[in-house]
Order: sequence, then structure tokens, then C-alpha cells
Amino acid sequence: MSLATYPPYSAGKSPEPPRRDSKWWGWGDPSIVPELDGPALETLRERIGELRPTSPLPELAGFDLPPAEALPPALIEAVGEENVFTAVEDRLRHATGCGYVDLARLRSGKLDAAPDAVVLPADAAEVKRVLDLCATQGVAVVPFGGGTSVVGGVEPLRGDHDRLISLDLARLRVVEVDRRSLTARLGAGLRGPEAEAELGKHGLVLGHYPQSFEYATIGGFAATRSAGQASSGYGRFDSLVSSVRLIAPVGDLETLATPHTAAGPALREVLIGSEGIFGVIPDVTVRVRPAPKQRRYEAWMAESFEAGAEIVRRLAQGPGLPDVIRVSDEEETEVSLALSGPRGFTGSLFGSYLDLRRRRGGSLVIVGLEGDDESVARRQHGRYQGPYLRDTLMSMGAMVETLETSHTWTELVGLHAAIGGAIRNSLAGQGTPGLVFCHLSHAYADGASLYFTFISRSREGAEVDQWCQIKRAACEAIVAGGGTITHHHAVGRDHAPYMEAEVGRTGLDVLRAVKQQLDPAGIMNPGKLLV
Repeated sequence: MSLATYPPYSAGKSPEPPRRDSKWWGWGDPSIVPELDGPALETLRERIGELRPTSPLPELAGFDLPPAEALPPALIEAVGEENVFTAVEDRLRHATGCGYVDLARLRSGKLDAAPDAVVLPADAAEVKRVLDLCATQGVAVVPFGGGTSVVGGVEPLRGDHDRLISLDLARLRVVEVDRRSLTARLGAGLRGPEAEAELGKHGLVLGHYPQSFEYATIGGFAATRSAGQASSGYGRFDSLVSSVRLIAPVGDLETLATPHTAAGPALREVLIGSEGIFGVIPDVTVRVRPAPKQRRYEAWMAESFEAGAEIVRRLAQGPGLPDVIRVSDEEETEVSLALSGPRGFTGSLFGSYLDLRRRRGGSLVIVGLEGDDESVARRQHGRYQGPYLRDTLMSMGAMVETLETSHTWTELVGLHAAIGGAIRNSLAGQGTPGLVFCHLSHAYADGASLYFTFISRSREGAEVDQWCQIKRAACEAIVAGGGTITHHHAVGRDHAPYMEAEVGRTGLDVLRAVKQQLDPAGIMNPGKLLV
């Protein structure tokens, strides 16, 4: 067994102001500013019309936040005054996630809601003290990991409470590795790259790479039932968790770290994906694997999206899936090739490949297998550029958003058409026609997920209303088609109105009963998952 902690959040040390290593108004490293070349810009103009750059970004110093309520002195004493942050920037950074609506609100220079303070507990014992005090004093608590939610999962909704804290778990960074059993206990505050780096010292890998990998945390993966680009090979995060611990206002709940049990319904499944409404997940024990020495990624062209989906179905139901499998529909393929530039797939080499096969159009298929010596970092570089590009497009005056679902192979193609049609109709009805495209990923023997992206001109001053209309149309199409309201983005605030369609009225009553048992004061992440 080995144990490691990471500065500056080691227990016993006062942390620096939390989460200040990324843009407060967008995604990720401020030094990364993607640019679109001439052909890419021309493609956008042809498909969505001329864009009007948005207003300059607001000054952080003059940002308009509601005044903060004072915290109970005992709560401050529980973690130490040096671990409670009330500056405008800290409150702002913990007031939103990273969805389109979040970023649009930040660019407006004003938020209607923000936590009264950001609190950083040092360990599980301090988390317990904080929750005890908050339950007694009536202070709402929003657990905070990487702040990468795109469904309103960390929005500071107070429910019936006058005060609210953002409980930042950045200091919960334990790493314990059991090399013989191929398991590791990982603290909730570890970001994806940090967890992989520590496991790499032991020749191991977790293999969980969502697009938010750079900033999302282990606790966030667990709380949202996250999936990543290699989930077809490694499994979704819920399948990687061997045991989980929850600190609830009424007490602790922990499952056994055994490979399997037949002891009744799995409480682990109740806690994974609970999105902070029952309590705080301070750490999880996960299954890990020896790190592969070689990897190989290839691109192919299928005749159509339906043909590509059929290839994936046969792999999922037959010889087995590669670690990564992705099929872009015709629209996403065309846009991806256009935006990749002269050095990308539109270059002469790929054009020659298509000419030899007498093919134009079709669907791009990406397959990831073990093979050559390409490094993980290089393989993933393009994967994590999407959120950065969204910031560039938003500054140009574009709306860029994603949503996802899943269904059986029998229903998948029909659902793809229904959702795409609903989004296009909503965009056209608002006078902002745009690009709507999709790819298939996260395949299973019985079905797969569909991941949609849409881009259009934004309605300046009405961005949130524009988004709401499109989101509502897409969600209603998903529900009507019998798909899940979320495959891996979680429920949060945005999808909570559709939970009854997902689990039924009785299912909602069961979840509410669990919340009442674990959080009778209702302080934990109000307004998420359940409405």
C-alpha cells in the first residue's frame, strides 16, 4: 500500500484560494485560445450565417453578485477561518458549472445567486462536522468538485434555507494503492490527471477520460455516474467503483470493498450518481488495471450513420468492442472535416483515401485499440480542445451546446432523427438556423449513446431563453422516444423535470424517501436530481 497527498491542500496546511488556475468566465487554461482558420470560418458562415461578436467580457472587480450572508461562527471554527473564502472571485467561481447557460450568465457580468462562502474541509472528519453544523443551523450545502457540470449540478439553489456554502472538496486527496488486488482508494478532490499520475507510479491506470478530464474530480465522477471516451473498453465510472463511502447529515454509509455481494439491493448503486443530494462522497475505492504499453487509433469511413451504427452493434454483440468506438453522423463528419483545416482530415492524404474508394460523404468512424507507441497525452490532445473552442465561438457570437442520451439498437436510428429534427425545428422557429450533428459512442450489447452538438447564432440578451427553448424541445423528443434523459452528463437542475419519465412516480417517491432518511433537514444540494 502507498499513500500520497498533494500540496497545497495537504491536511494541516492552509490552502491557497481555491480553483483559481482556470478562466473564471470560460473553460480551462487561460493561455489556450483556439482560432478558426479561413475555411473553417467560411463553413460556419455558410451554415449558420454571419456572426456578431459579443460584448467585451466584464471586469471581475465589478462583477455583480448578491450580498453574502454571515456564516455561523461555529461553522468557521470547524474548519478554521483560513479555510473559509468569501472574496467575489471565489464565490463567483463556485456559483456555476460549465454549461452554455452558466457561461452566458458569467459573460453578462451579473449572477442572481452565489454561495455565501466557499468552505474547504481538510478531511472526512471535518466534512462531518460541517454537515452536522449546517443541518443544525439551516445552512444549505452544495458539494463542489471540479465545477465542470453542464446540467446545473452546482448551481447555488437554497431551497428553504437563507444561507448556503459551497463545500469545496479539493483537500480530500488521499491515494492508497493495493497493487495485488488492483484497487485504489482515491480522494474526492483529486482531478483526473492527478489520479492517473499517481496510479502511473505503480504502473496502473484508471482509464476514465471524459471530456472534462483536465478539471473534473474523482468525487464528481462518482456523484454523476460519469462515462468517458474509453468506457467501451474500461467501463463507465460506476462499473469501476468497488466500494463507496457517504457522509450524510444523519451519519455515515459505507459499502464493503469486495468484488461482489448478493446481500440485497446494492446500496453502492444508490450512492453513485446521487449528485450530492444525500451527502458527501469523500473517497471511493476503484478497480484499476496495468497501464497498456501501446495504443493505436484509426479512422475509417462508413457509408452512412446507420451503416456505422450497424458495425458497432455487431462488434458489441460479437467479438467485442475496442477501448474507444465512435461514429459521427453525416453532418458531424462534414463539419469535423471542414473545421480540421488543411492539416487535418481534409488534407490530400485523406482526400486520396476517399477518392480511391470512390466515396464522398458518409460517416467517420474512430476506433481506439492497443497497438503503436502513441502517448496518452498526445492521443487525448484533440479530445480536450472542444470546451476551449466553445469559448472562442461564444466570443464570436455563437451558441454552442451539447446533450446526450442512449437507447437500444432497435430504436437508436429513429431517436437520432427525432432529436435532430426537434433541435433544427426549434432553431428555425427562433430565426437562428444552425448546425446540428451527432456521434454514437459508449456502445453496449443492447444499444449505445447519442451525443448531439448544435451551433447557431446567439440571440444577444436572450441567450438563456434561446437555450431553454431548444433544450426543452430536445428533452421532450428524448422522452417521447423512450430514451434516457441523460447517459453521462447527470441530472442536476436541467434534467430534474424529466426524472419522473425516467424512473416513474413510485421511483421518485423511493428516492425522496432515501433523501428524507439521510438528509431530513434538506440541506444537501437543493433543487438537483429531484423536484
